Amino acid sequence: PVLHTLMCVSHHLALVKQKVTRKVKTMQMFHKPVSSAMQGDRLGLCVTQFDPKLLERGLVCTPESLNTIHAAVILVKKIPYFRGSLHTKAKFHITVGHETVMGRVMFFGPSPDNSDKETQENCFDFGKEYLYQEEYLSSDAKSSEDKENSQVRGRQIPKQQWALLEFEKPVTCPKPCLVIGSKLDTDIHANTCRLAFHGLLMEGMEDKNYTETFLPKLKMYKLKHKEGQVERINDDYSVIGRSLFKKETNIQIFVGLKVKLSTGEDGVIEGSFGQSGKFKIRIPNGLHPSTKQRLTLSSKKKSKTGKGDSTTSAAREDDGKVDSEPVLISLCFKRYMFDPQKKMIQS
Repeated sequence: PVLHTLMCVSHHLALVKQKVTRKVKTMQMFHKPVSSAMQGDRLGLCVTQFDPKLLERGLVCTPESLNTIHAAVILVKKIPYFRGSLHTKAKFHITVGHETVMGRVMFFGPSPDNSDKETQENCFDFGKEYLYQEEYLSSDAKSSEDKENSQVRGRQIPKQQWALLEFEKPVTCPKPCLVIGSKLDTDIHANTCRLAFHGLLMEGMEDKNYTETFLPKLKMYKLKHKEGQVERINDDYSVIGRSLFKKETNIQIFVGLKVKLSTGEDGVIEGSFGQSGKFKIRIPNGLHPSTKQRLTLSSKKKSKTGKGDSTTSAAREDDGKVDSEPVLISLCFKRYMFDPQKKMIQS
């Protein structure tokens, strides 16, 4: 049957699976010759120089109107009647074109600065940055993770969200086209909707090695946050930190990244200090007097404890307060999901 548009004698057709193009010589409809056909008609075709044994069932189309893709980016919307959350890395039955295959999904949204803006529905902008999401963000989500997920707590639900679909086997479809994600393995007797999401296919990836050739263009990033403590003061413009990195971490790749102390100072990681994962932080504007006093008291307490000196109960109380509130070091950066070099970026 003709699925779309108009077909005429002398048109050229592409046989998708065989990857060949042939000219339509004659057409018949219920054993009667015709010169054209439209959507919904059933036809018999005679094409030039083609062995009919090579095609029992398949798709024919206008040349270059269909693409065989291994992955796709879609503009996605959750179906409200589907119960539960849509999680990244989950598998769904993906219906696209005239096929249904298994596929893995990865959700992402606009960067926080653009969360309230809408882009063109038929165009995906690779020049913009996108934020990785552990799940599709929606106001009706009831999973326990929503309460713990800082993305849902701290972020406004964006007007548009996207998904990266990776198919277990390639599919042939036009662009743009409708995409439906389902949980068809759900019990058919259960009183529940099995259709999970739908969307519009924005970009298809025809290259089998799309992870190397295509995905690096997709600027999807994760926000990373590390926290450590100030070990001691080095001088008025530098401190020694700990607990931010493991002993085996190559601290050299973090050199030059900005950090912030819980007392308000901004600093820059200068390099490692010793072999136990400690590191040196330079404070360009110098330490506040209150921070210096706090770190000095903390260092004295550690020194006395190491020597075994006795102290008064009042001093112990004061030192305990100082020790119970260490100066924290915060390191925030973003890392692009598909960057081959795994660079750490700070704004």
